[in-house]
Amino acid sequence: MAKIKIGTRGSQLALYQAKRLKSELENHFPDTDFEIIIIKTKGDKILDVALSKIGDKGLFTKEIEASLLEKQIDMAVHSLKDLPTILPEGLKLGAVLKRGEFRDALVSLKGKKLKDLTEKDIIATSSLRRKAQLLKINPNFNIVDIRGNVNTRIDKMKNGYCTAMIMAAAGLQRLSMDEYISEILPEEKMIPAVSQGIIAIESRINDTKIDTYLQKINHEHSYSSALAERKFLNVLEGGCQIPVGCYTELTDDYFKIHGFISKPDGSDYISGNLSGKKEKAVEVSEQLAKSFLEKGAFKIVEFIRNI
Repeated sequence: MAKIKIGTRGSQLALYQAKRLKSELENHFPDTDFEIIIIKTKGDKILDVALSKIGDKGLFTKEIEASLLEKQIDMAVHSLKDLPTILPEGLKLGAVLKRGEFRDALVSLKGKKLKDLTEKDIIATSSLRRKAQLLKINPNFNIVDIRGNVNTRIDKMKNGYCTAMIMAAAGLQRLSMDEYISEILPEEKMIPAVSQGIIAIESRINDTKIDTYLQKINHEHSYSSALAERKFLNVLEGGCQIPVGCYTELTDDYFKIHGFISKPDGSDYISGNLSGKKEKAVEVSEQLAKSFLEKGAFKIVEFIRNI
């Protein structure tokens, strides 16, 4: 029996993703043995520093990618939003599973909605994107950094570290922790992270054997959205941690992307949308990002680089 090794982080959510991939592969290839290999990343080891201060784009992927390049594993599974837009030489985005919920969720032990939050609340997030959009809503919001897996963050909130948190809704849903969601935030109020809700499979270029497996489980609709959104981020990003997000609408022949970029305090906020034909999704996304650069987004990137 053929054996295929799937590399993943060891968190509860990462293991959910790996098991879901394994299950989909087993449905198509019952005569193949799929094994999950847990790999610890730098992001799993550094838990006392804000993500934005570490500034390492491969924080949750580098060690896994090294194993993939060294052929210790055959494919790697990630949350796509953790995967840098420029992959190491020799690797590619091999496939994605059907996208889950792409929006953010507000978590509050008292069931508060976003409109109920005041300066007296302590709002926790590890994301500059979320922080910037919160401060745009209310510059006086009290926002603190939080690290750790989903369960750890929930425990921190229960123990008084914060009164509310904003997290990816998909993560909570996948761990059957929906009861903690007090509100799924409308995407126009809290523009999501690029590719949020998408489970990605990274593979080696020219590995035709693995391509055969991945072609069977790739969700084309989600893959098209992923490529477009990652192009938007790639054009804007400049290799540093910046508050940026987007979401896309895709039908059989129509595509629309909405995006934003700003400074971490929510100032110099640039947003907009652009639409076109589905087959031009990547080009439309690139065009929107370039229009942001023309409106001053390059100054935001330079400002953050120099912080």
